[in-house]
Amino acid sequence: MNTSDLKKQARLKRKKRIRKKIVGTQLRPRLSVFRSAKHIYTQLIDDTRGHTLAAASSMEKAVKEHSKSNNNIVVASFVGKLVAERAIKLGIKKVVFDRNGFLYHGRIKAVSDGAREAGLNF
Repeated sequence: MNTSDLKKQARLKRKKRIRKKIVGTQLRPRLSVFRSAKHIYTQLIDDTRGHTLAAASSMEKAVKEHSKSNNNIVVASFVGKLVAERAIKLGIKKVVFDRNGFLYHGRIKAVSDGAREAGLNF
């Protein structure tokens, strides 16, 4: 196994541990964040029904138009604000944050800060 496989296995173990403890409901969905090397994706998930209520990613046209720079932190913060605005339109103010096994710093932290600025509570 190379180091990238070991890192992925460690993240998946952390993800499993986290997901045992948190569950998203209709009133308080799970804000799941996934980051790849280039992009960041967020979803509001109702685990009781298995539905995605809202989503936002750095691949959307609005995000690309907003930030012409390649600063990943700025893009991640804007994605957090975007998903929070969509959640508030649905009447959702409280969520459970799921960092998906990623460490809480950098782009993951920027998404949560952006969502909090836009009005989500977690």
